[in-house]
Order: sequence, then C-alpha cells, then structure tokens
Amino acid sequence: MKRLTLSALAVIAAIGAGTYEARAQTPANPAAPATAYQARATDVETVDGIIAALYDVISGPAGKPRDWDRMRSLFAPEGRLMAVGARVNPSYVLRSMSVDDYIARNSKAFATMGFFEREVARTSDTFGQIMQVFSTYESRHAAGDVKPFQRGINSIQLYHDGKRWWIVNVLWRAEDERLALPQRYLSSH
Repeated sequence: MKRLTLSALAVIAAIGAGTYEARAQTPANPAAPATAYQARATDVETVDGIIAALYDVISGPAGKPRDWDRMRSLFAPEGRLMAVGARVNPSYVLRSMSVDDYIARNSKAFATMGFFEREVARTSDTFGQIMQVFSTYESRHAAGDVKPFQRGINSIQLYHDGKRWWIVNVLWRAEDERLALPQRYLSSH
C-alpha cells in the first residue's frame, strides 16, 4: 500500500509540475494579434461591421480588383477559411486555406467572373470574448441578379481582444440537392 501511495504522489507531483510550467509560460496579459495590415475602425469595432466588411471585400463585378489588404486586416494572423464540399459518392471533403491561399485561389476567378455574396440571415452565440456566427448567404454573379446561383452557411468564429473583433475562422457549406437550408437559418434570431 505504501508503494502505491508513493507512486500516486509521484504522478500527482508530475502532473502538478507540468500544470505549473504551462501556467508560468503563459503571459498574464497576452498581446493582441500582430498584423501588418491596418484595419478600418468601422470594420472591426462591431460584429456587424466585421461581417459586413467580409462580405464586401469578396464581392464585386468581374475584373474589379478586391482590396485584399482589407481582407487580411479582418483576420487574426493564423485565421483560416475552410470549405466543406460534397463529392459524387456520399462523402465530403474539407478544403482549408490561409487568407493568402484564399486570395491566390480566387483572384483569377474574380478577374473573369462577377461574384456578389450577401448575408440574408444570422444566428449567433457569445461567451465572453468569443462569438460563433451562422451567417446564411446568397451568392450572385451580378449584384442585380434576381436568383442566387448558390446559398449556404458561413460559420464564422470571432474573438475580441479588448480593442477590436478578429475573424479566427470561416467554415462554409453550400446548399445542394442533398442538403437544403433549414428554415431556422433563413431568418435572423
């Protein structure tokens, strides 16, 4: 019994020491994310502002240069954009991109194709400095198109550093013949 007690104490001591080391390495007041791109105050002061800026910066007619530095300024330095896509068989694939990967992947398409995406509904949950937003979107090739060519949900994770909002991740899934948007995501609440 004495051997078991000494072993248990050794495990507890090791776990406790590891916990202490982890706490000691974490700064009490972590710095805000560093970014080389200056955000517009109106883009990052509110959740409404940063989501509107996200949709605005990717939208435009064919050939219109996008303000990619503005887009970069919205994201935390390690921010990601991810798309879930259905394959022909009943499986799915996740494509994960950095902001610069997204820019490289879409610049050529935006040069030849109009793309206008807008939010049509939103649901969100907040806890402290983090927020999860389900933003239902519609995509059109021209701003005046009556019918969207695509609809879906952007799942946007945000965090507030005490000064501004940052986009941490955007994960989206488009509606298709196998998955229609549920009614609850077609109106804001």
